[in-house]
Amino acid sequence: MNAVPEVLRARQACLLDDERTEHLSFRAPKALIEAAKRESGIQSPTELGILVLATLAQPDPVASFLKRTHASLGPGQKLDF
Repeated sequence: MNAVPEVLRARQACLLDDERTEHLSFRAPKALIEAAKRESGIQSPTELGILVLATLAQPDPVASFLKRTHASLGPGQKLDF
């Protein structure tokens, strides 16, 4: 498996330690699959699926940041519309 950050974080969170597996089967547009393979560098459908699941299983860093900062601006910052 490629050492992409999402998969490494999933491994650190022990999400890949379970020896039990579950089979997933679905159809997706070929163009979407090819673009995902090209972008990730992963060619194996199984490894691509693990990358997708690992990405979805991780907390969104932007959401975590907004929760931590209460979505407030820092001193001297303002929004211009």
